[in-house]
Amino acid sequence: MKRTNGLGGAFNRLTFMFMASKPKPSLLHHVAGNRWESIAKKPRMMTSHASMSDDFSKYAEYLNNLNEKRERVVKASRDITMNSKKVIFQVHRIGKQNKDAVLEKAEKDLQAVRDQHVSRLVKELNGSDFWKLRRAYSPGVQEYVEAATFCKFCRTGTLLNLDEINATFLPLSDPSIEPLQINILDYLLGLADLTGELMRLAISRISDGEVEFAEKICGFVRDIHLHLMLLVPHMDDSHDMKQKMDTMLQSVMKIENACFSVHVRGSEYIPLLGSDEPSYSLMGVTGIEL
Repeated sequence: MKRTNGLGGAFNRLTFMFMASKPKPSLLHHVAGNRWESIAKKPRMMTSHASMSDDFSKYAEYLNNLNEKRERVVKASRDITMNSKKVIFQVHRIGKQNKDAVLEKAEKDLQAVRDQHVSRLVKELNGSDFWKLRRAYSPGVQEYVEAATFCKFCRTGTLLNLDEINATFLPLSDPSIEPLQINILDYLLGLADLTGELMRLAISRISDGEVEFAEKICGFVRDIHLHLMLLVPHMDDSHDMKQKMDTMLQSVMKIENACFSVHVRGSEYIPLLGSDEPSYSLMGVTGIEL
């Protein structure tokens, strides 16, 4: 079985980005030391009650605005999640006869999610420190990554990488302001969820007799799990990912067991009850062409 192209290079780039983004401990101490020295050198100034009141009012206003923005971001994230799930359900309808039609509809729906809901999220976060609100919009971004990568695999059999997804977000942003970009962690969390959907697709394809497609999915999911096993130890905030790694391993085993059962049981396996194709037998008399 051929290994799916595109995984090795994509994960190598992600590993390099993780390692390069980690500051050295000596640098952290140096920066912290300089900052402490600069603070220590500043003379203490007496603060009037009026200035303290003004500062408190400004800070309270800032917190109120941030909370209101968070509520809008959470709403946008929920809409992205809900509509991305609809795209995933649409892709699960794929079959031998309707592949192009189903994927065309799913890709059109995904474009609508980006134009209608992701654009709202981008508008809210443009020009702000969007990392402060990551927890508010991360679930929607992960679901969008899952839907986008699901469509890409079913269309081309390859992985949609992080740079390609972020490139689709650029037209939604004001070019004069720092654009919203999906971070590596949210991309990997969405990719981990993708393996569960691929497992369900593989099982359904086996039941419809598309064993070769299921074996391709099996190799793809196995490669993702292997690369993530090498990448996760380099992640600082990896609690969610470690939990999903266990679920991912279960998905790999389920696909492998299903494909293995087809080969071992041979003619006893009945993929399509009532099929008119000559290579399938309802009573297990003839073999299955694999």
